[in-house]
Amino acid sequence: MTLPVTAFVAAVCALLLLATAIDTVRQRLRIQAAFGDHGDAKLISASRSHGNLAEYAPITIILLGLLESARANHMGLMVIGAIFLIGRVAHIAGLYAKITPGKAPVPRQVGVIATFGTLLALGAWTLWMLVATNL
Repeated sequence: MTLPVTAFVAAVCALLLLATAIDTVRQRLRIQAAFGDHGDAKLISASRSHGNLAEYAPITIILLGLLESARANHMGLMVIGAIFLIGRVAHIAGLYAKITPGKAPVPRQVGVIATFGTLLALGAWTLWMLVATNL
C-alpha cells in the first residue's frame, strides 16, 4: 500500500464514524426522534460525537495523504496520526462523560487539544513542504 499511515488513520476513522452513527440512530429510535435532538442529552452527545469526528477527520486524512505522498517523515506522520486517533477517541469518551456545569470533561479537553495540535502540525508541515520543495 502506497499510503499506509493515511490508510490506517482513515480506516480507524471510518470505524469510529460507523460506531458513532449507529449510536446516534439508536438514540433517535429510543426517543422516536426523526429530526432534531428534542433536548435529549444522550442524543445530543451521540450526534455531536459523530458530527465532530465527521468535521475533523476529512481534512486530517487529506493532509496526512498529501504529506505521505510527498514522502514526509514516516515516523512523524505515524506519531501525528496516532495523536489524532487518541484525541478523537478521548473526545468521543468526553462527550459521553458525566458533565459538571461550566467545565468540559477531561477526556473531551484532551481530545480538543490533540485535534487542534494535529491540525496545526499537519497544516504547518504541509505549508513548509510546499515552500521548501516548490519555490
